[in-house]
Amino acid sequence: MSGLPGATDNDNKTEKGQCIMKKTGIFLLTLSMAFSLTACSQGTASSNENESAASTAAAETSAAAAAEISTTVAAETPTEAAGESGGKTLIAYFSWSGNTERVASLIQQETGGDLFEIAPAVPYTDDYDALLDQARDEQTEGARPELAAQVEDWQDYDVIFVGYPNWWSDAPMAVYTFLESYDFNGKTLIPFNTSASGGFGRSLTGLEESAAGAVILDGLALTEGDLDNAESAVSAWIDTLDLN
Repeated sequence: MSGLPGATDNDNKTEKGQCIMKKTGIFLLTLSMAFSLTACSQGTASSNENESAASTAAAETSAAAAAEISTTVAAETPTEAAGESGGKTLIAYFSWSGNTERVASLIQQETGGDLFEIAPAVPYTDDYDALLDQARDEQTEGARPELAAQVEDWQDYDVIFVGYPNWWSDAPMAVYTFLESYDFNGKTLIPFNTSASGGFGRSLTGLEESAAGAVILDGLALTEGDLDNAESAVSAWIDTLDLN
């Protein structure tokens, strides 16, 4: 007979049943804990995934909002317009014989500015003696001859060179038409002149009156004898202006 000494068969069966029940309980408890841990793990992973997704969505929303704000600010903040900041150079000139036109071209080479010819709608005569009479009559009358063309985008120019020959110790009246056709406030005016010997004459006073509001810098006056060395004279003069 197997079993413990002094124990009956019933006692042995009872002990075996209790042992089985204990093992079964332990197994069920272990299984329950395993399910609980799995559920917690899945819940934590799901929670982490949700938090990650929420963080990603928030980041994308912030980025989109920042981009929209940036776009709005860029659209609402005015850029510095060319007309406000200027920076462009105009070389306006009146030339009858071609001498002043040549000097204007040399200035363009030095500055990269735009050329504009001041030309009357009705051209002056080619006859020199008749031209002298016409120029004197226009000065006496204070004439303002109509011009053949106007400057486009005047507001884009900050620096305006104005060139002309000396006619009866003054600028041709067409030059004053040009000056009085535009607003020179905030502009820099730089005169240049060609002549037989008279230089600017009294024209600088006329320029100051007709281009009210302009800052007038030192000009360049070249006589016929100076034209042979005009290129070096213009280059040296431009350097003294410190336009950069």
